[in-house]
Amino acid sequence: MRTYVITGGTDGMGKGLGLHFLRRGDRVVAIASGTTKGEAFVREAAAIGAGERAVFLRADLSTLTGMRDALDGATALADTVDGLVFGAQRFRPRREITEDGVEFTFALHYLSRFVLGHGLVDVLERANAPVIMNICGPGGFPGRIHWDDPTLRRTYTGTRAAMQASRANDLLGVDFPRRHPNARTRYVLYNPLMVRTAMADPLPTPQRILTKAAGLVFGRSVDQAVPPIARLLDEPPVDPVTAFRRRTRLPLTREDFDLDNAIRLDALTTELLER
Repeated sequence: MRTYVITGGTDGMGKGLGLHFLRRGDRVVAIASGTTKGEAFVREAAAIGAGERAVFLRADLSTLTGMRDALDGATALADTVDGLVFGAQRFRPRREITEDGVEFTFALHYLSRFVLGHGLVDVLERANAPVIMNICGPGGFPGRIHWDDPTLRRTYTGTRAAMQASRANDLLGVDFPRRHPNARTRYVLYNPLMVRTAMADPLPTPQRILTKAAGLVFGRSVDQAVPPIARLLDEPPVDPVTAFRRRTRLPLTREDFDLDNAIRLDALTTELLER
């Protein structure tokens, strides 16, 4: 029996992936902020005979306190983690600042993955073939890191914030082997492209309607999106870090994966966490 920790594990692809692993006999710790969806996830797990292997861990991953609570909770629940899956993200059309003074998207979509990914290395390393799966956006929209204004005080849009977080996650993955040179844990950056989830719900009505319509035409269902992710978790690539756009492996040669920028972002993030 393997153990998987999944952020955003009570909704969308995170939930779909969690139920996939529960059905085959694995254990899942689903981290999310919403109690209602968390309790529903546990009930759904019980309905398929996996109630004793499903755990809902409530934590607000947009705050530093919530990130640390999730880290403490996960290590208390599992002394070995085979797979850590980052799926928590929420689109914010308007700029929001967390209680720590960090822009919401940057905090949830990137910073929480930094804290948990580095913080759970010890329990991952106890597994036979440990892997971190970062569901983000390699090979997708362009975007960039706004080095002079990472909280986007002057130029915020929801799309710009989401794209910046995706580029930050590219660099997070690239920097992982430098941070942990002797680790066996493999780091996979994965872009599922368009999947029919509730991600579009916070958008203004016209954009929400258009996005959901596009999803119906061009997107895949969660059930369709889960198998290729599960395969990479079952058989992680040999290389320390890899990036995929669905089933297509991407070369780590474009600027999105520049190691100097990764080191620069690591320093910026470390400074932010030490405030």
